[in-house]
Amino acid sequence: MNKELVIVGYSGFGKEVYWLARRLGIKVRGFLDDNSTAIDRLYFSARVLGGVAHWKEHADCDFVIAIGNPRIRKIVHKKMCATGLPTFATLIDPAATVMPEHVEVGEGSIICAGAICTTEVAIGRHVIINLHCTVGHEVRIGDYVTIAPMVAVSGNVRIGQKAEIGTSASIRQGLTIEDGAMVGMGSVLTKDVARNTMVFGSPAKIIKTLNE
Repeated sequence: MNKELVIVGYSGFGKEVYWLARRLGIKVRGFLDDNSTAIDRLYFSARVLGGVAHWKEHADCDFVIAIGNPRIRKIVHKKMCATGLPTFATLIDPAATVMPEHVEVGEGSIICAGAICTTEVAIGRHVIINLHCTVGHEVRIGDYVTIAPMVAVSGNVRIGQKAEIGTSASIRQGLTIEDGAMVGMGSVLTKDVARNTMVFGSPAKIIKTLNE
């Protein structure tokens, strides 16, 4: 990757992605964030350059959306693509174990240090797999999914678009987590999760239905 990188989202995770990029030898031009109070803030050598709508001023760069909330990440992606053709980088930390002949990774996805993806895994676009996650064989992960640190996903699991898996959750083999579902941190999932449903606990139980 020879282009400079612009990180969309000036948050704690955005700062972690800054260091991931630097570990990969990528120069970060700066951040974009719609929080007006963040404009011109400096994080080491990278400045907040403006709001998301200003991406076209940096169209010579690649972009990565470092926003943990999957629903907001999708909105930001669609907003950018509605006004042009931004190019998105896929970032895989050198300390992650992801064999390219066994794992498909979609554009714009971020895989953090310590993550392990085994074999016949398919990861969609703009997915976040955070620190020290394990993803078993034949797992399918849809677009815009967020998997928080230390999650264990067993084999043959299906995770739908915009789903969110909380820190240290464990997912039993063969389950389906449908679009927009949320699994709370520390949960032990033993049953499928319906669309736009939040579950929590050990074993995980339905807490509420989420808005689309």
